[in-house]
Formats: sequence, C-alpha cells, structure tokens
Amino acid sequence: MGQTYLIAGGAGFIGRHLCRELRGHGHTVRVIDGLVPQVHGKGQAGLPEGVEFIHADLRDKAALAGALIGVDGVFHLAAEVGVGQSMYEIARYVGANDLGTAVLLEEVAAHRVAKLVVASSMSVYGEGLYEDAEGRRHGDVRRQAETVRQGWDPRRADGQPLTPVPTDEIKPIDLASIYALTKYAQEQSCLIIGRAYGISIVALRLFNVFGPGQALSNPYTGVLANFGSRLLNGQPPLIFEDGEQRRDFVHVRDVARAFRLAMESNGADGHVVNIGSGRAYTISRVAKLLAEAMNVPHITPECLGKARAGDVRHCFADISKARELIGFSPQLTLEGGVDELARWIKSSTAEDRGEDARRQLETRGLVA
Repeated sequence: MGQTYLIAGGAGFIGRHLCRELRGHGHTVRVIDGLVPQVHGKGQAGLPEGVEFIHADLRDKAALAGALIGVDGVFHLAAEVGVGQSMYEIARYVGANDLGTAVLLEEVAAHRVAKLVVASSMSVYGEGLYEDAEGRRHGDVRRQAETVRQGWDPRRADGQPLTPVPTDEIKPIDLASIYALTKYAQEQSCLIIGRAYGISIVALRLFNVFGPGQALSNPYTGVLANFGSRLLNGQPPLIFEDGEQRRDFVHVRDVARAFRLAMESNGADGHVVNIGSGRAYTISRVAKLLAEAMNVPHITPECLGKARAGDVRHCFADISKARELIGFSPQLTLEGGVDELARWIKSSTAEDRGEDARRQLETRGLVA
C-alpha cells in the first residue's frame, strides 16, 4: 500500500526525479518549495502529474505545518547549493539551510512524522581519503592556500606522495566551506532530533549528481551542468587547477532510487550513507566526454591554473555501506548517461554565467 510523502525542495533537480520515482512505486507525493529564482528562473515547478505542490519557503511555519498533515515520511532536499557562492553569501546559505532545517524539524517533531531522509553532501569530508606508500590511511589531509599552486596534489608532512582512495563514512569530517558547514549542520540536526523524538533518520551524503533537468543557467550547480551551459554557448568549459582533480559522478535517477530505498527500508536508520557511483573521473575527462557527446569536440576545456577557496583535490565514494544497508547499487555510469544529458542540454536554452561567477570569487580574493 502506498504512503504519503512530503519532499521539501521537491521542485529542484533531484526532487523532480524523486517525485517520479515515488509516484512510479505507488506513493502519494506532496512538494513544498520556494522556487528560488537562481535555480528556477521564472518560477516554474515543472513537477510530474499527480504531485501536489505548495509554493512556500521552508521557513514559513504555517505553510509547512499544513504540508505535513497526513504525511508518513519526509524527504529533506531543500538547500542553497554551491561551495563558491557560500563563501561570500554567508547569511543566505546559513539562513536557508540551517534555519530552514530547524523550522522543518520543529514541525516534524510536532506532527510525529515517523521518518525523515535528509540530503547531505560529500563536501562535509573536505579532502577525500588518502593512503601513503605503506598503506596507512590519511583522513586529515588539507591543502594550504599559500602552497597549493606549488603542487596541486596533497602530500604528507614530510613531502612524501599520497594516493587518493575511495572515501568511506568513517573518514573524519573536515569542513572547508560554508556550504559544507551547513550540510553537516543539516544532517547532524536531523540525527539529533531523530534520537530525541524517536524519529527514524537517514542522512545520504551525495557525491556529484548529474543528469537531465539541472539548472543550466545557475553557475553554482553541478559541474556537468556548468560545462554544458558553456558548450551550448560555444564557450570552453572553465576548469580550475589543472583538470586532474578526481570526482565521483552519480546519475540522478540512481540518487532518486537511493532516497526511496532509504525511506522504504529500515536498514540505514540512524546512519549517514554515501551515495555515489563508486567510480573516479578527472574533471578534464568529464569535460571532454560531454563535448564529444554534444558534437563539439573542437571546443577544448580551459584550465585556469587557479584554485578556489573551499575546493578539494580528490574525493570519490566508497559505497559499500549503501549496498549493505539499503541494497543500493548504481545502474547508470557517466559514460552510459552522458549522451542523454547531452541531448537534453542541446534541446535547452541557457545563459552562460560562468565568467561572472568566477569574477565574483576573484574580486573577493577567493581564488589563488
């Protein structure tokens, strides 16, 4: 028998795919979303048929209380997203992410909602996990701004090289941006209140999510959407550092399925769980794959040779825990999903704001 679920931030990129996933499995879906212009443009929700929509900010307590009536579980996806922007629009990020979560938790507790699944982020790890030549783990690696351009890759204190390895959930937290701080606050607030009120909580730490439907005109969204916007406008993708930094790219439909699995099972209750593909890709390779899929291979990426404050060198997921606790295994690879993404980008329109975003960072001294 289907359940009734509320998705906070459900009109966003991941939220719309989650709506389809839940509806496809017989559930009733309600969405509350403030439709932030930077993400949604003129404010179109674009939700699948049969989804109830409430247009309100998550901090609107009265609207939220109404949205929670009759709800069996909540998916918390509402957040301002973007590492770089969070470093200068601090109040905006803290207000939306931290205060928004606080208001949601008060109402979830008051309405005795049984379960909440919250979207956290791989950004809470800072740098990913590394090993040295002797096989010892190094989970506390951090590059220093004053020395980063002398060598992009982190090293041991004695100068010996380190090898990036898949990052698991026991890797120590290292918050390198305001965005990361707010995501950690979101997940931990949910877990604390869950324990206090007997609410089942699962926090999913998402790695780089890609797929059709991302906000192409928002320069602070995913890297593939940024590259797609540039390529669509005949401009080269802008890559910080040397392009050899490695990330994990997971398809949005896999992410939507992970959220459903986390809600429907109890295996991960009280846990934080990585959701990624378990694969590592260099950013330069990602840009080239997308250019080839969009039939513009002559447009080559522009490596800026500069690092942004808050950026990390390598971080990709160990997804063993997701497999064990909720039965999650990714079904789509980057190579298998990039053609679909390219077709969607080519059928869309996008305002290229990448240069403006870079200038915003540079004028504030956030690029070294």
